[in-house]
Amino acid sequence: MTRSTEQVIVDSAILVFNEDYSAPLEKVAERAGVTRRTLHRYFTGREELLACCARDMQRSCREALTQALTSSPDPVVQLEHMLYAGIDCGAKYALFTKLHSRPEHQHAPRQAADCAEYDSLQARCRAVITRLQQQGRISPHLTAEWVLLLLSGVVKTTIEARAAGTAGAHLSQFAWFSFSKGIGL
Repeated sequence: MTRSTEQVIVDSAILVFNEDYSAPLEKVAERAGVTRRTLHRYFTGREELLACCARDMQRSCREALTQALTSSPDPVVQLEHMLYAGIDCGAKYALFTKLHSRPEHQHAPRQAADCAEYDSLQARCRAVITRLQQQGRISPHLTAEWVLLLLSGVVKTTIEARAAGTAGAHLSQFAWFSFSKGIGL
């Protein structure tokens, strides 16, 4: 099944903006293998393209994290699957978390539902960590926010390693080993 030109542009924009958020649309068009004119047939400008990217990233990440959170009753398995979900989402996860955690990000009225959904999903992820702390499996000295930031950092490092061609098939295992040992599991 071939991807539509619009989806190719969105996927390319996510990759480009993840590397350089201020990159010009010419870079997006070049990465997508289309002309700037073709890009503008689908998107009137940067803001519309970013909004489409945000919806695509949110949908992909929400589906992957929801599946991870419902994959097992065991919070360790859930946490491991959360890490893999982030890795599988790749640049979509990296850019999505980067955009949502930017200091200038505001929960604007037109984005309120999206932001509420993101916050709800983050709360579910925090709850997994809290359960592991209550079970004595993760130190209570580590905050849930710290553990989530560490998870995000390991995901981003894994994505970068994959892009650089490092360690191939074992990257996800390296990521889980590093992350789980980093939080004392």
